[in-house]
Amino acid sequence: MLESLINPKRVEKGPWKMFFIGLIYASLSLLLVDWFFSGDVVLSKFSGMIVVTFCVMFSLPFMYYLIKQEEEEDETVEGFFSVWKMHKDALYAFMWLFLGFVIAFSFWYMILADSNLFNAQIETYCMINSPGNIEGCVSRYDINNPIVSTGAATKEMRFLSIIENNVYVMIFTLIFSLIFGAGAIFVLAWNASVISAAIGIFTEYKITDIPWGLVRYMIHGGPEIAAYFITALAGGIFGIGIIRNGVRDPKFLRVVENTVILLFISILILIVAAIIEVYFTPLLFN
Repeated sequence: MLESLINPKRVEKGPWKMFFIGLIYASLSLLLVDWFFSGDVVLSKFSGMIVVTFCVMFSLPFMYYLIKQEEEEDETVEGFFSVWKMHKDALYAFMWLFLGFVIAFSFWYMILADSNLFNAQIETYCMINSPGNIEGCVSRYDINNPIVSTGAATKEMRFLSIIENNVYVMIFTLIFSLIFGAGAIFVLAWNASVISAAIGIFTEYKITDIPWGLVRYMIHGGPEIAAYFITALAGGIFGIGIIRNGVRDPKFLRVVENTVILLFISILILIVAAIIEVYFTPLLFN
């Protein structure tokens, strides 16, 4: 039923509509996990991943049809600006969807006040920001405990750690989208949940401070996610291009060229996002 609510052609005329779809999908994912799995001794340990899995299940139909549609359009354009003009509506739709994910995840995570819902996400946050003391970091950031600052890594260490993590995510996004065009939504939903956990930590789990937390993490998180969405588009377009045209068709060469352009843009954006996160954001919020 949910997949029938969205038509990719309608979204191109109003990408902002995906914001509300993101709110619905993320809210349902978190609430369903809380209702059905929070009391399970075994499955509650994997709640963070189950939340993302539900979100992916809801989003797959839209992702599949939108990427397929983008590939068909990609065969008719070439050059940097033409590629951007062709795909910008899809990128905007993805970004609005992601923002809906982040806001809904952050809100319900604080309302439900259950650390298990984002257990894997908190551990990932600690792995990036406190790699030398992950277990201690996780215990400090339990939603039922007061927030205690952890020992921060040096800027150089954080920059390298962030670049390494972001490139790692980008590679997996590309692989997932190559294997299954819409498969990259898993990586993107996962990152939305990690940012939501980080917002909870930054705001000390105060719902009224969510807008402030969004500003704190979307300054660099927005560009990062845009890079991942561009990568997902590139992988999906390339994969479908092979199936539709084969490697000898002249149209396929154009698809390859446009894919390389999209990946190059993604790498540049990730580098800029890491610089912002390490060297500029702390100046505004510390």
